[in-house]
Order: sequence, then C-alpha cells, then structure tokens
Amino acid sequence: MRLFYGFGIRAFYAVMWLASWFHPKAKKWILGRRIPLKTFHVPANKQVVWFHCASLGEFDQGLPVMNAYKEAHPESFLIVTFFSPSGMEFYQKREHQVDLALYLPLDTKIKARKFVDHFHPKMVFFVKYEFWYNHLKCARRKGAKIYGVSSLFRPGHRFFKWYGGFFRKALRLFDHFYAQDQRSKELLNSIGIDQVTVTGDTRYDRMIAVKERSRENEIIRSFVEEKPVLILGSSWTIDEEILIPALFELRQKFKIIIAPHDISEKHIEQISAEFDYEVERYTEFQNLGGDILILDTIGQLTNAYQYADLAYVGGGFTGKLHNILEPGAFGIPIFFGPKFARFPEAQLFLDHEVAFTIEDSFSFEKAVEEALGKRALINERLAEIFARNQGAAKKIISSLN
Repeated sequence: MRLFYGFGIRAFYAVMWLASWFHPKAKKWILGRRIPLKTFHVPANKQVVWFHCASLGEFDQGLPVMNAYKEAHPESFLIVTFFSPSGMEFYQKREHQVDLALYLPLDTKIKARKFVDHFHPKMVFFVKYEFWYNHLKCARRKGAKIYGVSSLFRPGHRFFKWYGGFFRKALRLFDHFYAQDQRSKELLNSIGIDQVTVTGDTRYDRMIAVKERSRENEIIRSFVEEKPVLILGSSWTIDEEILIPALFELRQKFKIIIAPHDISEKHIEQISAEFDYEVERYTEFQNLGGDILILDTIGQLTNAYQYADLAYVGGGFTGKLHNILEPGAFGIPIFFGPKFARFPEAQLFLDHEVAFTIEDSFSFEKAVEEALGKRALINERLAEIFARNQGAAKKIISSLN
C-alpha cells in the first residue's frame, strides 16, 4: 500500500502540474512548492512549533491554539504549512502570531525528510482531518510530539474501512488527539487509538474573540441605515440561483448584503445582472440609497455580521457548508441548504432551533418569517451555545503543559 501511496502522490502532482497551465489556483499550488527550503530561516535560539492546516478554514480552527501556545511560550517559533493556496493567500487577513507560513511540500519520503531536517520541529499540530504520512513519520522519528487539533472523524472515512490499514498507521503516529466530538473519540477507540480527549471545536473560541474585536464599518453602516439586514454569506452560484427570486420580495423589508464565494469580475457582473435596479459594490460604494450591496472583496464578511438580523450561509447545496459559527457568534438566525451532514455544528444549531434548512426560494421566505418571530429567543440560545462550547484552546494548551 505504501508503494501505491507514493505513486498516487506523484500522480496527483502531475495532474496539478498539467492543470497549472490553465487554472490560476493550480499554478499557485505548483509555484508555491518550488521555493527552496533554504530560503526559510529559523533563529538559532528558537524552538520550532509546527501547525499544518489544509486551508484557511483549518487555519481559523487552529488559530486559537496557536495564539494560546504563543502566549504561553513566547520564545517559540511558530511555523504554519498550508496545502491550499487559499490559506497562503488570506491567512494574513487574520490577527495571528505566526512567524513563518509556507506550502507543505509534496508528501514523498525525500521531501518530508528534507522539510523535517530543515526545521527540526519540537511539536507538531495537524488541524482537523488532513494527515500526511511521510511528514508525520519523519517528525516522529526526529522526536517531535504530534497532536491532532479539533480532530473530526466520520464512519465513512477511509481509516475505518477494511482497506484502511495503511492510513491507520498515520493516525498511530500521533501522541494525542483533541477531538471535536464524542463520535470522533469512539471511532478512534474502535481502531485501538485511546489517546483521545474530547475538547470541542476551537472555532467557538475564535469567533468569540472576533466578535469582541469587531469594529465599525462606515460603508456598511451607511448602507444599512436603520432597516433590518439580511446577509447572504459565502454564497455559491447554486445558492444565488435559488435565493435571488426571494430577494425581489424580501428587499421590501430588508437591506440585503451579498458576499459571494467567487468575487471575480465575471461573477459579480452575473449577480448584478439578475436585478432590474441599481446594485452597489462595496469597493465602489456611493450610497445611492439602493437595497442590495455586494461585497466584492475579501475580508469584510465576518465584520458585516454585526449589522445583520438574518444570515444565509452558502455551501449547503453542495455539501461544502461555510462557517455558520461566524453569524452564530453575533446571535442571529441562520439559514443553509440541506447537505450539512459533515458539519456537526449545523445539526447542533438545528437541534436548538437557532438555524433553518431550506430547499428552495419558497421555503426560504417561509423560514425568514418564522425566524423573525423568534429573533430574541434565538439570540439568547446562541449565546448559551457559545458559552458552553468555549475554552477548547485553553483545555488543549493546559493538557500539553
């Protein structure tokens, strides 16, 4: 199986190399990994602590632990590796204490050994559920302690299948897993991994901190005036196709902010063309008195939720639901599509009746009316949920000490 794994890794690189000729994101993925390791330097008196995050979402998940570790050990040198270009491109928009960020090298024996020999990490943290066998094995051989942060497992993962023996070896390289939920702990226990503690989802800590640091946004404040606000956050094309018919009615009651996942000029023009009246863009805002504002830039959505009364979060029609904890931290009712099984926080919100699933434009309008009638109660319940789930990062750091 190890031979097939090595072949698969190289085949994946070949596919990405071919795609890089046509796809900008694939090109960034390739070029980012061509930077020689010798260009990255660590001060001689520093001990390296390495966090690996697949993308920006995992970085947000690991960030509370990174910050807590750095506060407890300011002398450490914090390295973060990313698999995806989105992490490398946008992590700087977060408040962080990262000393160095770079792409994770391809997971071959040679590249993994060179990476570990260059940085000599004392501790290694892999966030959520991306595990790279050769890097983990090399770090283990060099004496590093290895931990899983906000680890999340489902029965369908390959680790729990009959053919998952090789992949289970990667999990057994960990000294400890800090799992998001009880199910993840039980699944790990079922394959003989007992070094597991349920600490919860570290994103609750992050979103509480984000809410506390939220600042006034003059553009959004000028746009919303005194009307109720509905936000479509991280919407995909399918979300927009389903919801835009409802927006023609809802704009009579709400100021509407659309923050699309794709902020390319082509896509922004496509959204604007759906409406037969003036649509304002955030980067060209003139306060024309319209009802719809498109956030055509990265980094404004989270802060915009403080102005919202309701929030639809995209990705629920593709199985890639975006972060519903962002609007949840601000205590507002949340809507999303029906494909949310991979996201335990979605089921938690539904169980506590602070969120609503929708199937089409009609069900969205109906859910909006229901949510408005429960606005105060939902705000109270969300505050309770966040209060119960905070503190995961502190639990992890205190366990390490």
